[in-house]
Amino acid sequence: MHSFEQAIRQKAGELGIQKVGFAPAEALADEGSRLRNWLGRGFHGEMLWMARDPEKRADPRILFPAAKTVISAAVNYFTPHEHAETDGRGKISRYAWGDDYHDVVKGKLAALLDWIKNERPNAEGKICVDTSPVMEKAWAVRAGLGWIGKHSNLITQDLGSWVFLGEILLDLELECDTEPVGDHCGTCTMCIQACPTDAIVEPYVVDSNKCISYVTIELRGDELPAGAASGLDGWIYGCDVCQDVCPWNRFEKPTSEPAFEPRAGETSLDLDVVAALTHEQYAERFRRSPMKRTKLVGLKRNARYLRKDDGRK
Repeated sequence: MHSFEQAIRQKAGELGIQKVGFAPAEALADEGSRLRNWLGRGFHGEMLWMARDPEKRADPRILFPAAKTVISAAVNYFTPHEHAETDGRGKISRYAWGDDYHDVVKGKLAALLDWIKNERPNAEGKICVDTSPVMEKAWAVRAGLGWIGKHSNLITQDLGSWVFLGEILLDLELECDTEPVGDHCGTCTMCIQACPTDAIVEPYVVDSNKCISYVTIELRGDELPAGAASGLDGWIYGCDVCQDVCPWNRFEKPTSEPAFEPRAGETSLDLDVVAALTHEQYAERFRRSPMKRTKLVGLKRNARYLRKDDGRK
């Protein structure tokens, strides 16, 4: 007879969720300590929300008091397209090529939770995808989905690091017999060596203030810090360098989710087009896209600095 846990995994697979694991809903003592240390070093930059309620981030029962199990899920988003190093265009991070992953992954988890409630009518749960104060990578490790690489991203043995993470905090006790995956980075330091801005200041530690993804997405304002402005490396939104060079990503597999295919076939943006965008055009072009995160002023700012780099104003 199949266990309920096996049935959940099977249903998740049918919904396009490639990996699922279970962990007891308890405080993340070691992980919470590392988070507080990272925050104490100011490595979160202007992402002030990360410094709010670190205790809540480290204990899912504060967010959902009835939680007994954390179901951690990973959804593959890799599509077999390449970044083109083209003058006059700004590269987009792979995760933002398609539709907003918050909506896509949340929809899959909502369908899974509905199925669980149908099987266990008294069950209740809370869905978390990125914006909730949950340490997603830590739970993925605890649930046996993978390990944290030296670039600080989760790496899975069968899909590499091209995965979106999400959780269901569930008030049912599920069997959590999955052993955590050991660290398989070994002596490799390719991600550290390849980072264009030396943002990986030590293995497993990223200083957001130096990170191209942070600078081009999260940093607000019309100007970029001097160091960041000269090191964008052609990226207008995000950066994939540390993942592109990771040897584990040779195990990447194309996603089965069409929503993650590049919109309009674009993996980069024409800088002149971005510079001329109106608010109406921006709203239409990036509706239900992750790229709305940086807002029009941020996107135009990034394009302006890249245009300076290739000799245009």
